[in-house]
Amino acid sequence: MDIFIKGLGNISSLPASENENQSINNVSNDGYLKCIEPDYKQFINPAMARRMSRILKMGVSAAKMCLADAKVEAPDAIITATGLGCIEDTEKFIINIIQNDEKLLPPTSFIQSTHNTIGAQIALDLKCHNYNITYVNRGSSFEAGLFDSMMLLNEKEAQNVLLGSVDEITPNYLKIINRLGLCRNNTLTLSHQNKSIQILPGEGSAFFLLTNENRPENYARIVAATTFFNPENQDEIESQISDFLEKSKIKKDELDVIVLGINGNGLLNEGYHQLMESYFRGMNFCAFKHCCGEYFTAVSFAVWMAARMLKSGMVPEETKLNAFGNVSPRKILIYNHYHNLEHSLILLSK
Repeated sequence: MDIFIKGLGNISSLPASENENQSINNVSNDGYLKCIEPDYKQFINPAMARRMSRILKMGVSAAKMCLADAKVEAPDAIITATGLGCIEDTEKFIINIIQNDEKLLPPTSFIQSTHNTIGAQIALDLKCHNYNITYVNRGSSFEAGLFDSMMLLNEKEAQNVLLGSVDEITPNYLKIINRLGLCRNNTLTLSHQNKSIQILPGEGSAFFLLTNENRPENYARIVAATTFFNPENQDEIESQISDFLEKSKIKKDELDVIVLGINGNGLLNEGYHQLMESYFRGMNFCAFKHCCGEYFTAVSFAVWMAARMLKSGMVPEETKLNAFGNVSPRKILIYNHYHNLEHSLILLSK
């Protein structure tokens, strides 16, 4: 059964604007792409917002943006995905343990530090008592949530599924990943524009209202998705892509755009470049992590971006890795991996 994207909601380092060619992003003083947060009073009662952490406000607001866009009041299921969950509240709780010598600990930070707090808060706000689950699978968290959503819709357990991802970054977390060498100071070169762009760690929240109803107002169709873990070599990666396209009954040359998860670590980008130079040679390539940054669920931003491309029939110039004309995309393949361990393929069509 076909799965369609009916509504979108996104909070990222890009301004919340309908201008597809807008490339301004918000680089923090600490050197990461920080979300440009909306006026939360539009989505959350101010009295409630004061008691909510930043990631909760991002998640609830993006979810309500999505539902408003889809003109749906409450979904049949809420599925959230996150790599680290409410890391800021987790840090607060750990700091309180140390500072208070494990005595008289305030419970609020602990209560709000669990990964499923985001999905629970969305359900409380919507008064939605339906299926609710959170997936925490490192770099394939969003994909796990997507698989569950597709199964619910295919098995007719739901007609509208709210699927979303949320990850935040904190100064302490940034220090840790920099110390581990996970975010190197490398750049992405847009050859057709002859300019280089630095890719940094990032954060964001993207939500999708998925449905099995084919309507003209839908953004895109999700044709298929798959994941594979820690491939031995480039041949295995190409074999996985070939098998995926064959099972999806799509020929390689039918793809209008290929979106790649090139990040700021040059050592991890070799596989992407080899695909561009051999298996997908001569095709149209886009990148997305220079717009949102690198984080566990960054691929959700790519799905959001691809859905908008298919709806508008436009490919933003600042995402193009090579020179290609005014393509009106009908089929888009997203290939992403997180530190060359969790790999995923997502195929969307008009």
